[in-house]
Amino acid sequence: MEYERSGQSSSSTSPKKNVRRNLDFEPLSTTALILENRPANLPAKPEEETQKHRQEYEEMVAQAKKRELKEAQKRKKQLEDRCKLEETIGNAALTWSQEILPNWQSMCSSKRVRDLWWQGLPPSVRGKVWSLAIGNELNITDELYNICLARAKEKWNAFVAPSAAAETEIEDAGLSHADREASLELIKLDISRTFPNLCIFQQGGPYHDVLHSILGAYTCYRPDVGYVQGMSFIAAVLILNMDIADAFIAFANLLNKPCQMAFYRVDHSLMLTYFAAFEVFFEENLPKLFAHFKNNNLSSDIYLIDWIFTLYSKSLPLDIACRVWDVFCRDGDEFLFRTALGILRLYEDILTHMDFIHIAQFLTRLPEYISADEIFSSTTTISMNSKNKKWAQVLQALQKGQDRGSPLLKR
Repeated sequence: MEYERSGQSSSSTSPKKNVRRNLDFEPLSTTALILENRPANLPAKPEEETQKHRQEYEEMVAQAKKRELKEAQKRKKQLEDRCKLEETIGNAALTWSQEILPNWQSMCSSKRVRDLWWQGLPPSVRGKVWSLAIGNELNITDELYNICLARAKEKWNAFVAPSAAAETEIEDAGLSHADREASLELIKLDISRTFPNLCIFQQGGPYHDVLHSILGAYTCYRPDVGYVQGMSFIAAVLILNMDIADAFIAFANLLNKPCQMAFYRVDHSLMLTYFAAFEVFFEENLPKLFAHFKNNNLSSDIYLIDWIFTLYSKSLPLDIACRVWDVFCRDGDEFLFRTALGILRLYEDILTHMDFIHIAQFLTRLPEYISADEIFSSTTTISMNSKNKKWAQVLQALQKGQDRGSPLLKR
């Protein structure tokens, strides 16, 4: 006990304690030891050395304080920006829900609404706006979805233990048992690869069965189209923003649009028309990069197919993909190709120094960290006007030329 008391007494009067108590800033490292006196069995520090060490220490403390202040200011700025963004989103959500949505037909085409639309839809109203913008030309009801889902479940059960009647039904539909089974297996496989980082669509995840149901119901609703790889990403994005039945209605109507149907039914001639129209605006907006791609024999289908098939939901970060969807729902398929040109412009300087292999690798696997502001800023510089013709006019002219065997489609 006496030893402990003497130890406590000596520690309370140690030079180290006295020095540290007077410091405004106390670093966590051992650099402060340069201020300590040498042990009694060693010669004392010369005054010059002591002064030099004190100056070095003070400089280190000043730099540490400066770094800490800079980090604090950065955190404060990030917090202010986040609060400002949340306030902006909250105000926009109120505008959409209280003013625009109740008066959709009269306001959806106004300049004010279109400008708000471009800035990105608030998540709380995104699904509702998408539903209204996509529409329901197919007149699908909740009841129809339930009927298609019930049929899909019957077929799934039939494939587990197919009966003679089930085999006859499959043959009558003009599809072999193997084809149907392969389609079901493809759906199962694709679901496991849909947004794997989210871990919500995979087996055991909260949305696995929902995604499986929508894709299965669609194959029964459109057996002529069936399931095509990439559909799972589109359905998943809709599920994240809508109720199940609304997601199915939007999914079926979205895939029924001319551009999506051309790609999902693999209508080669129509797909070529879209590629040709894209290249018209590619050459118009980015002549240097266009020439570089041509010199490297890099055709637009190499990267466009994946982008269009999944509406960028697989190629871009999910939050940016949703913003692309926002404007796509407003402007139609033209914006999908405008976005592609915006991406190419954003990375033009990099791409012009790459060969065929590296360009293809880069565009089929875009950088993980992309700024939405940079992409949309780049996209605003793209002109969808070629020789006084807009996208729809160029596309229409190319379609007419296709019917007449125009060489434009071979460019």
